[in-house]
Amino acid sequence: MIFVKIALGLLGLGIVVFIHELGHFLGARLVGIKVEAFSLGWGRPILKKKFKNVEYRLGMFPVGGYCKMAGENDYEKIWKDSKNNIKPEKWTFLGAAPWRRIIVSFMGPFFNLVFAVIIMSIIWGIGFEEQVMENRIILASDFNPDTVYPADTANLISGDRIIEINGNKTNFHNDVQKNIVLNPEKEIVMKIERNGEEKLLTVKPELDKSSGAGVIGIYFWTDPVIGEIIPDSFAAKAGLEPNDKIIRINDVDVDNTVSFGNELRNILEEQKITVPIDFVRDGLEYSAELEIPMIAGEDFGIRWSYIQHRSPRLSPPAAIVQGVKASWETLVHSVRGLGLLFSGVDLTKAVSGPVRITYMVGDIAAEGFGQSFGTGLRDMARFLTLISIALCVMNLLPLPILDGGLIILFIAEMIRRKPAHPRAIKIFQTTGIFIIGALMLFALFGDILFFIQ
Repeated sequence: MIFVKIALGLLGLGIVVFIHELGHFLGARLVGIKVEAFSLGWGRPILKKKFKNVEYRLGMFPVGGYCKMAGENDYEKIWKDSKNNIKPEKWTFLGAAPWRRIIVSFMGPFFNLVFAVIIMSIIWGIGFEEQVMENRIILASDFNPDTVYPADTANLISGDRIIEINGNKTNFHNDVQKNIVLNPEKEIVMKIERNGEEKLLTVKPELDKSSGAGVIGIYFWTDPVIGEIIPDSFAAKAGLEPNDKIIRINDVDVDNTVSFGNELRNILEEQKITVPIDFVRDGLEYSAELEIPMIAGEDFGIRWSYIQHRSPRLSPPAAIVQGVKASWETLVHSVRGLGLLFSGVDLTKAVSGPVRITYMVGDIAAEGFGQSFGTGLRDMARFLTLISIALCVMNLLPLPILDGGLIILFIAEMIRRKPAHPRAIKIFQTTGIFIIGALMLFALFGDILFFIQ
């Protein structure tokens, strides 16, 4: 299974990188800069065909791609000539007018954004089904009484339904979660429903330094009703079936999946071999013995029954509007996320490198495909839009060797009306290589810690 996840992850990241390089390719063709080669995949070409002066290649490793423009290596030649005597041809990348190079540099990140809009528009156009939980909450302090969370300070109690945040309706758990996660250290106004009455409460999510997200110390309520039993699992051997509602385990009452999970953790700590489990089936109460796994992390075989929410199929114009809206929100949140990196978060946990991202893409896709082919495609596509927009934002940062850094360099050239001195360019680019290299090493170190933990 791990190899399937890696393959799916590489495929997903490859698509995002290929779209980025496709933007550079079309940008170069648009402004008249000669493209020598455009490849799908890396490594030695196994297929190549020349068409209209461009060699199209299929790399040995069909992941990502690259766009090779004429004159890309002229920087290196100029560095070796301190007098800047080299005169690049006008149809090369370095010989083109600065505004043309700006367009080429910008088109890569721009295409990542366009890709996200297209994918999100398609998803909204065909509609999608997702598993959601109620907007009813459970306080984390019910299970960790020694810790005071923002939810406790705001006087929330278990069983409250959060029906609105800052004027936005919150029908399900993901609506609530989004408004909390995106507002660390900011006060938000919640409208809650408690015992049939509505109240307004103000809560200030605290910053989770391991993720950069806002948290208030709540779980979301799901009744302990079984949706699926894995064949030959411990739950199956105990005689549990779909639609059974668990009411007691180890002689402790449970009324939601969180309390069930908490009691399971206590049982595992006690290292019991079997425990009694009581459940309701067709209105009648039954008892059984549930075997406890001796191997850490082994699955009990219970899958809970969640709410199945189906989004409506939208017309093409409406789907495009939603696609643009969703992509813009993700773009804004990605930019905000960069700011949170300087607010004291644990960077080894909050920053993911290529290895961890590949794993996450593959893991999400594999889990989705485990439910259905359509769910797998949708989940993978939605996560790829997030990665694509993140790549857009990162590449537009004004750092040397990134597209954003090159754009700054070309804008300066337009203002000065002459190219920067070769030594200045060399220092600029070398600094960029050092910064990006250091960031990559740091992210790789974080990835290693992630897999070890």
